[in-house]
Amino acid sequence: MSSTTDTAARAAAGADTVVDLRGMWIGLVLLNTFYLIVRIYEQVFGWRAGLDSFAPEFQTYWMSILWTEIPLELVSGMALAGYLWKTRDRNIDAVSPREETRRIVVLVQWLVVYAAAIYWGASFFTEQDGTWHMTVIRDTDFTPSHIIEFYMSYPIYSVIAVGAFFYARTRIPYFSHGYSLAFLIVAIGPFMIIPNVGLNEWGHTFWFMEELFVAPLHYGFVFFGWLALAIAGVLLQVFASFGNLIGNTVCEAVDQGLLAK
Repeated sequence: MSSTTDTAARAAAGADTVVDLRGMWIGLVLLNTFYLIVRIYEQVFGWRAGLDSFAPEFQTYWMSILWTEIPLELVSGMALAGYLWKTRDRNIDAVSPREETRRIVVLVQWLVVYAAAIYWGASFFTEQDGTWHMTVIRDTDFTPSHIIEFYMSYPIYSVIAVGAFFYARTRIPYFSHGYSLAFLIVAIGPFMIIPNVGLNEWGHTFWFMEELFVAPLHYGFVFFGWLALAIAGVLLQVFASFGNLIGNTVCEAVDQGLLAK
């Protein structure tokens, strides 16, 4: 076999691989590397330029991030949803069992990356925010920790959740014939923390409660954050779709005489 033919055969085999985890690993590496860089940036410029919101350096090192990330995240979310919808499978019920299995594996990879993004946003940076505000008296709603937590990490995991939802809705038969309540909760629930930020900041204009993270004003963060646990329901539906796929394939094999009854 010539080298050209051999290369083409390997490429065809790779394209037909059912379990290919490269996308997940690339996503995890990019996400974690990005947030490590963000954390180093916080360490360097948090104390140096993040204590006085009226200082010119605060505008340079922090507000510039805020005005960049918000439109970028909005455009990215809409572009991702639009792309997945535009390229949807128009004949999804005719997808082969092998291809459906591959798509289910891809969806699980989406959910793994989403779980990592939820950790960074709803756990790491959220707990960091509590530490920051119990240490520093703020003079603005847009503190360095808030700019990273509320307006960067929360929208990022929301974009990933929307991408996972649209991928399942447009490419997997099990999710294409209706709306999964569990998936809607996963996609919308933690996202609702972002509107809750408005209530939080409004409350902080009347009450000083930086040290009181158990105050009722902060209950919304906990409620919407825990809605991410609906991912367990999504996984049950993923397993059910895989079970249905295996059952249908086995029945077809029996009907064709490939398996004994």
